[in-house]
Amino acid sequence: MFDFFKRKQEKEIQQQSPDAGQEKKGLFSLTFEGLKKTLEKTGESLVGNVIKQVEQNEEFDEFILDDMEELLIKADIGVNTACEIVDKLRKQSLMKPSGVKKYLEEEFTKILLSAGSNELSFKDNEINIYFITGVNGAGKTTLIGKLAHRFKLQGKKVLVAAGDTFRAAAEEQLNIWSDRAGADIVRNDGADPGSVVYDAIQKAKNEHYDVILVDTAGRLQNKYNLMQELQKVKGVIDKNAPDMLRESILVLDANTGQNGLAQAKVFSECVNLTSVALTKLDGSAKGGIIIAIAKEMGLPVKLIGVGEKMEDLKDFDSKEFVRALFE
Repeated sequence: MFDFFKRKQEKEIQQQSPDAGQEKKGLFSLTFEGLKKTLEKTGESLVGNVIKQVEQNEEFDEFILDDMEELLIKADIGVNTACEIVDKLRKQSLMKPSGVKKYLEEEFTKILLSAGSNELSFKDNEINIYFITGVNGAGKTTLIGKLAHRFKLQGKKVLVAAGDTFRAAAEEQLNIWSDRAGADIVRNDGADPGSVVYDAIQKAKNEHYDVILVDTAGRLQNKYNLMQELQKVKGVIDKNAPDMLRESILVLDANTGQNGLAQAKVFSECVNLTSVALTKLDGSAKGGIIIAIAKEMGLPVKLIGVGEKMEDLKDFDSKEFVRALFE
């Protein structure tokens, strides 16, 4: 009954203030100037160096194309992606080096858009489960805290499932972030991760939560155990809440560069990934991994971390990303 009146009040406030939703959305969007600053080093590595090397020539030749390919690989867009982009130039005879900037801009845009929508999936009036994966140290715990904060600001009831039950102090760290965000948590230190997730699902159903954020282990040094554990946790979700899983998000540290592609391949073997969150993008020169992930894994980036504040988890926009690289 009280929930009914609360929802009614929220609806009335929204009707009185039509711009309220736009203001909240703006909080999670990075301004174009902010994005340009964030991508300054990546832009120089991925675009600036290539254009400087190529544009000064009158015609393409094999030496120029080889240099271009090498520069793109160094900029962390992946060997296969770099080779494919340059091979297209090898097969044409009309394009001049002066047009390489426009060519790269178009290719990067095509690759990112082909990976799918950048919008985080969410359904109103239902439980929405977000399955968060990634290696230890990538920033999973921080991302979960910031994502919980985002949903709380949107008026959602948020529950965190502490599914990494074996890493020392993992649950305690997650507890601290949950408290900061104002979210509830289900934890059972040292217990089977699947049982923690099961308890979280039951609690969410019984107490009408909007969001469950599931933390998971990320011990790549033992790939077999990692796969077994993640598959088991995913199986608990599939069995008890198959229609509630909105996203399987891989968290990558932007500074890992091409190693991030290897991580993506390992985790995609464990679970069906739907998207990527790239943390620590601010100041990184290795943001080109976004293009490699989109091209080789078919995964869109949906969230980017650009700082330490709770509001520094931002929405990703493919077109704005490319525009910021080239302007």
